[in-house]
Amino acid sequence: MSLKMKALALAAVAAIALSGCSAAAPATTDAGHKDLKICVYTHGDGGSFWTVAQKGAEAAAADLGVTLDYQGSNNDSAKQASTIEAGIAAGCKAIAASAPDAGAIKDAMLKAHAAGIPTVTMNSGSSVFKELGAFTHVGQDEIIAGQQAGLKFNDMGVKHVLCPIQEAGNSGLADRCKGLAQTFKGKATNFNLDGGLADLTAASAKIKAALQADTSIDAVFALNADIAAKAVLPAADELGLSLKIGTVDMSPEALDAIAAGKMEFAIDQQQYAQGYLSVVLLYLNLTNGHELGGGQPIYSGPGFVTKDNVANVQALVKAGTR
Repeated sequence: MSLKMKALALAAVAAIALSGCSAAAPATTDAGHKDLKICVYTHGDGGSFWTVAQKGAEAAAADLGVTLDYQGSNNDSAKQASTIEAGIAAGCKAIAASAPDAGAIKDAMLKAHAAGIPTVTMNSGSSVFKELGAFTHVGQDEIIAGQQAGLKFNDMGVKHVLCPIQEAGNSGLADRCKGLAQTFKGKATNFNLDGGLADLTAASAKIKAALQADTSIDAVFALNADIAAKAVLPAADELGLSLKIGTVDMSPEALDAIAAGKMEFAIDQQQYAQGYLSVVLLYLNLTNGHELGGGQPIYSGPGFVTKDNVANVQALVKAGTR
């Protein structure tokens, strides 16, 4: 068996195991399928998170021998919608799209569905993928991620968790805070940090002001690793506070903070797998008629990075796959 066929088989088994479905192995050849153009159009900004998701998609395309068109839209939902429509016109055979603002891309996604182009959603959109015509979703259920974070904070014995939301229109971020409130036994407070990623210094000042205004806050659930490491942690340090800080997603700075004991955890939604499996799922649909997932999302997380496993994860981050 060639390396390409081995990669396909392993990826197919992983997807089938996650979905609870059974299926026969697809036919393939070492010649590949360069005529199959699989398009992955995200709201990504090309930062540390999305470059890893893109690498996963590119690795799958290389393993399977298909043509990949990957494009991010830097959190511009209108641009993402127009990219999807342009991709339909440009010959995409299958499309994966993230859906933080499902309404903005709904018409474009349904246009693809109507044209007989198979689609999946990835990263965000686990609760709305069917409305967009997709046959499954690959990613992390954000409410479940928040619920698991709440349980972590319960174990730490904290009483009041601040949950700053850095993109007001991103439903996935709101779901993380919602999940937190469902399981956390203390007080969970949402905090408007809209635009925080664009100016981390200003974001840190806002966090600092919130901590000064309510001294009962003893923990922060950051929804982004840069917010955690470059806004929350500096604010806590300036105030001399010993906060319990958890975050969603990873960055080198956040992992260093975990290793140093300054941050408790990072939730890893394993974005490399999101990119990789999205391409594999669409490939299997195009070449063998599979619609994996059983009508349900295929979860890539949440996983947790703590002081116990951070060294291993840091090595994988350096390799570009985490």
